[in-house]
Amino acid sequence: MDRKTDNDVLDAVGPRLRALRRDRGITLANLAAMTGVSESSLSRLESGQRRPSLELLLPLARIYDVPLDDLVGAPRTGDPRIHLKPIRRSGMTFVPLSRQPGGVHAFKMIIPAQPEPLEPTPQTHEGVEWLYVLNGRLRLVLGERDLTLPPGEAAEFDTSLPHWLGSADGGVVELLILFGLQGVRAHVRTGPHRPPQAGSRR
Repeated sequence: MDRKTDNDVLDAVGPRLRALRRDRGITLANLAAMTGVSESSLSRLESGQRRPSLELLLPLARIYDVPLDDLVGAPRTGDPRIHLKPIRRSGMTFVPLSRQPGGVHAFKMIIPAQPEPLEPTPQTHEGVEWLYVLNGRLRLVLGERDLTLPPGEAAEFDTSLPHWLGSADGGVVELLILFGLQGVRAHVRTGPHRPPQAGSRR
């Protein structure tokens, strides 16, 4: 790798770190408290005014729970395998299916079986969410609406609306989720339009 390419890689670290922090909804002040790195150093790192170093990147990789290679944009070694690391939150399991910070994030979500129905606790946050039910029956509480989605059904909604996901019948639910910031929505392409045949009635 020549010097020009090395510089290009280093120049891209700051914007990548800024996108990752904003995507996680973390402020510079909060990140400084979590990593022990000063807020000014983090700001200069994201703006490109300070070169990245292991001393700065290691605590960031730990907080963001991503490999160090992802922070610096290091090329893959040729191994095509994706090492998925499940995240458990509020009793549910999220399996990240995408690796790049920013843009749209893909997850497989698993809602465990519950012996008794849970009381919905709707939450709000910035973004747009698209989901597709793989198995089980999903209960989606969205604002004033209380919906049940069987396997094969999909939904898309603005996450600034109060929402909650759970099992509709107490069984396990598996679904795919695409999540992005405002303005990033899933696009579903339908089949080609077929004009009506001659003599057919509209």
